Amino acid sequence: MRINNILVVSPMFKELQTIIQKEKLKKNFRFMAEEEFTQEDLVWADALVAFNLKSNIDYHHVQWVHSLGAGVDRFLFKKDWDESVLLTRTICSFGQRIAEYCLSYILKDLQFHDPFEELKQQKKWYPLTPKLLNEQKVMIYGTGEIGQTVAKVFANFGVEVYGVSLSGKEKEFFQEVMTVKAHYDRLSEMDYLINTLPLTELTEKLFKENIFHRLSEAGFINVGRGASLDENALLDALDHHYLRFAVLDVFTEEPLPEDHPLWAHPKVLITPHISAVTTPAEGAQCFLETLRNIEEGKPLHNKVNVKKGY
Repeated sequence: MRINNILVVSPMFKELQTIIQKEKLKKNFRFMAEEEFTQEDLVWADALVAFNLKSNIDYHHVQWVHSLGAGVDRFLFKKDWDESVLLTRTICSFGQRIAEYCLSYILKDLQFHDPFEELKQQKKWYPLTPKLLNEQKVMIYGTGEIGQTVAKVFANFGVEVYGVSLSGKEKEFFQEVMTVKAHYDRLSEMDYLINTLPLTELTEKLFKENIFHRLSEAGFINVGRGASLDENALLDALDHHYLRFAVLDVFTEEPLPEDHPLWAHPKVLITPHISAVTTPAEGAQCFLETLRNIEEGKPLHNKVNVKKGY
């Protein structure tokens, strides 16, 4: 594959330009914002580096598309993809960032931060004994690079970690990995559920009544994709105490509309898709490494299986 003309389209294109141009590559680059690029730019390009694709653009002209994010559903989900076009994704500190994000909210729960804040407001001295991490069971949906890192962090604290994947293949740091169909009987044991799955047709609206109604006041954290969650089913599960709380970082519609009922629910914590942010430095580093591997004919550990969607 010969890559000469590279189009970089991103909200952080200026930062990426500064970093990439320091490498003094013998390539032709165009850096621009998402709203600026056109079909003409894409016809010029051999490769596209971006977070998103415009629906009205024909992408078959390029040889390679590199996603600046970990997920590629914006490129593949319910879209036709020319399999002659290579698709790669960014792999960097996402797993560690997501692990620390999830850990922070589980510790917040175990250490009774909210009850103690309420007691403070009431000026009441009422001791509660914090719970220990090594007494908890956590189910992680998705056992890829991100899910494995989350499992490693939690397992190192003595948490009993279980995994759910499409294949059910055993992975390090998990007590057991199950398929979606085989995991339902274990749900009543779980203290927390964490979703890290990519969005595919198999994972769309995965989290609904048939999962939530098997729980016993568990906590739910979604750092995968918003469309994997049935939001109405979540609200019902919270109201009927199948779930004790939910931490949501991703949503079907982003930004979350101001009139959405999730904003007002007292058991829902909302963050604006920040659990795994691509920094300019990490985004540029992964792109440059992938470019070198392509040109040197080396294996691509971040190549996307476009049929599977991840």
